[in-house]
Amino acid sequence: MNVDVTALPGIGVRKDFEARSGRRVGVVSHRDGGIDLILSKTDDPDACAAQIPLTTDEAAVLANLLGAPQLVEKLNAEHRDMPGIVTRQLPITENSPYQGRELGDTRMRTRTKASIVAVMRAGQVSPSPGPEYVLAAGDLLVVVGTPDGLDAALSILTDG
Repeated sequence: MNVDVTALPGIGVRKDFEARSGRRVGVVSHRDGGIDLILSKTDDPDACAAQIPLTTDEAAVLANLLGAPQLVEKLNAEHRDMPGIVTRQLPITENSPYQGRELGDTRMRTRTKASIVAVMRAGQVSPSPGPEYVLAAGDLLVVVGTPDGLDAALSILTDG
């Protein structure tokens, strides 16, 4: 899929692509650091039907929401021939007892036999994070294990 990049003099840069529907979807990155999510009109790809200003945190959460499912689906496809092994994305919320703490503090593998194979943050993947990796609210952990192990992992991330 092609992403078109257009300089917007005095404003910033527009990056967008044409969706199957014919609409263009993208972002405008402003020179001052602002970010707008944009959606074109169906009859005029150069005219905006919607423009939603996003904070940096909101843009990061949206990137995680869009990127993590693709990674999880890819891992699930690779585990299809291994009955009983599943992959799930588990969030670190503002209320998580591990928000702001190192991944090793969870003792996830020891407690659940589930493995954290990646962390999605702000649309970026950190594969195979080490025990010193500091978790932050908004992170999505990509975890592989048994269904029971993943349920236990979610409980640990939520309740400690």
